Amino acid sequence: MDLRQWGKWTAAIACAVFSAAAAAQNFPTKPVRLIISFTPGSSTDIVGRAVAAKLSELWGQPVVAENRVGAGGTIGSKLVADAAPDGYTLLANSSAHVANPGIYANMPYDTLRDFTNLALLGGGPNVLMVGTATGWKGVKDLVAEAKANPGKLNFSSAGIGSGTHFNLEKLKITAGIDVVHVPYKGTPEAIQDTIAGRVCCYWAPLNAALPHVTGGKAVALAVSSAKRSALLPNVPTVAEQGFPGFDYTLWVGLWGPANLPADLANKINKDVLTALSSPDLKDRLTKLGTEPGTLTIPEFTAFVRKEVSETQRILQAAGIKPQ
Repeated sequence: MDLRQWGKWTAAIACAVFSAAAAAQNFPTKPVRLIISFTPGSSTDIVGRAVAAKLSELWGQPVVAENRVGAGGTIGSKLVADAAPDGYTLLANSSAHVANPGIYANMPYDTLRDFTNLALLGGGPNVLMVGTATGWKGVKDLVAEAKANPGKLNFSSAGIGSGTHFNLEKLKITAGIDVVHVPYKGTPEAIQDTIAGRVCCYWAPLNAALPHVTGGKAVALAVSSAKRSALLPNVPTVAEQGFPGFDYTLWVGLWGPANLPADLANKINKDVLTALSSPDLKDRLTKLGTEPGTLTIPEFTAFVRKEVSETQRILQAAGIKPQ
């Protein structure tokens, strides 16, 4: 290659880089689809839609939330994994995203390779809720009943691979109990049947559990986090009730397809963090028991990898093999 050809080649590369950077800064120029992998009324849906509304204001373009549910969130995730890496199709998923590799043997995508990690939207504890007819006051009441009747109590989740399912498996290991896992389509359905007494219990996301607990329709036995929630200050943690070290946070993240240009990914992360730090959205999420995320892309990527490893360790300890 002579100097003239080299000059043209480097100029073309520079132009392409400049164009990509300019496109990233101008993003978005049309509506953005936000695929939400769980049902309306779920924690993922509540957080995802709140962030979508704020991003619509910030970007001056609609961020259209679409619920694509099923198979522990993998249906929605697959749709985004197959989308063009242009930032116009994004994924809001819960911590189910990192649990699924340990649950499904034939995943339609690779969790670590087929997505661009963009941002942690927020996280908060689950609430161990039961129907009022149980008469239970704390975790030890549930554990005593489960040990007296092994394999007879039905315990709901928002679906196989969901964060609520993982929380259940962690409780089973910690307390040494045998209960029947009953996966539902999503959180609203699981809560409804828990209140009605068709299942005994549910690890409901705090933001979804609050109106039912404060309204007297359900009883909160514990929160899953290491510390009590300011929204339910009289509800003790699991650890406080004789199971030291128990701690689980249900979180919601944002992803794009793999190969999203770095400039574009960084802009989306920056804009999401700006939205999450805005007083109105921060206040809204906090009142729902969700702590807004603050992680950069490298920090979120490290967090996701750690969570994949940790969830697989717990699932293996629970004797759950990918199927």
